[in-house]
This record gives sequence, C-alpha cells and structure tokens, in this order.
Amino acid sequence: MKSNEIKYVVIGGSAGSFRGITKIISSIPKDFPYPIILCLHRLKHVRNGLVEALNTRSNLPIVEPYDKMPISGGTIYLAPANYHLIIELGNQFSLSTIENINYSRPSIDIILESGAKIFRQKMVGILLSGANKDGAKGMYHVKKNGGITIIQDPETCQVRTMPEAACKLTKIDHSYTIEQIISYINELY
Repeated sequence: MKSNEIKYVVIGGSAGSFRGITKIISSIPKDFPYPIILCLHRLKHVRNGLVEALNTRSNLPIVEPYDKMPISGGTIYLAPANYHLIIELGNQFSLSTIENINYSRPSIDIILESGAKIFRQKMVGILLSGANKDGAKGMYHVKKNGGITIIQDPETCQVRTMPEAACKLTKIDHSYTIEQIISYINELY
C-alpha cells in the first residue's frame, strides 16, 4: 500500500506523549487536507485546558467532537475526557461511556479499531509513548484492515510499554522518531 492512499490519520498516546503530540501538531501546515484524530489518555475530571493548550501550538483547528459530528478534513479532533470516541459509518463520530478499556476512557483501542473498520486502507494508525497496553489491539485491527501502522520508536519514548505491546501483537510497518512521524504525515499530500 502506498502512503498516497492515506486520507485519515489516527494518533494515540498516553504517558510521555504530550511533547511528541505538540511537536506533531505544530508541524502540520494549515492547508493539510485530511482529518487527524487524537486519542490521548486524560484525567477524567479535568475537562478544560487541553484543547486550548493544543490550539495555541496548532496551525489547524482542534476540536472535541460531539456525538454524531461529521468528520471533515483540515481539522484535528481530540477525544473528549471520559468518553470513548468511535468512528461510525457515514464518516461521523459517536461518543460512549461504556466501561474503561485498559483502565482508560477514552480508549485508543476503540478509536483505532472503529477507524480501521470504516477507513480500512485509507488510514494510518500511529501509537506514541504510553504506560499500558491500550492501542496494541487497535493497531492489530489497523493492520488487518489494510491500514498503515506506525509506532514511536521505543528507544525515543519516555514510556515504551505502549509501542512495545503493539509490536508483540502485530507486525508494525514503521518504528519512527517523532521527527520521522512528522515527515510521514506531511508527505501524505
């Protein structure tokens, strides 16, 4: 599969990923045509501040999706605190409060798996630094459905558990530094 088929970017991260996320979003140009969907483990009782902090570093608007919100290009979507973010048929989001997955809500596994089923070979799943196994099963589904899988090189992670768990479950396409991830995303268009 060629990267020029990719039309959706889904990024998951947890402990140690904030610096990488801010580097990535600040490096994406304002004319980037595709949606970028972020699922970051967050404190469930802190609902404000993260979107605002990320928006100060981003060239694209960052929004927390609401239930049934359509997915549009040129926007970065951030999974809301204490909700699972699910990609549905019809190119839209849904929100769920089902139980935590890998101690987390939002769950990276849920967003990657639901995205993989809908976007298939048009999706790249990117998994950054993190302290649990959330995202490993999701990356398996991305690969199984024809998408591209990228992990942050564990040697460059603050906490390497998450990308290493994905490698144990799936043959990952690329292990990249944050700078290489930025180059990959910016070469999609």
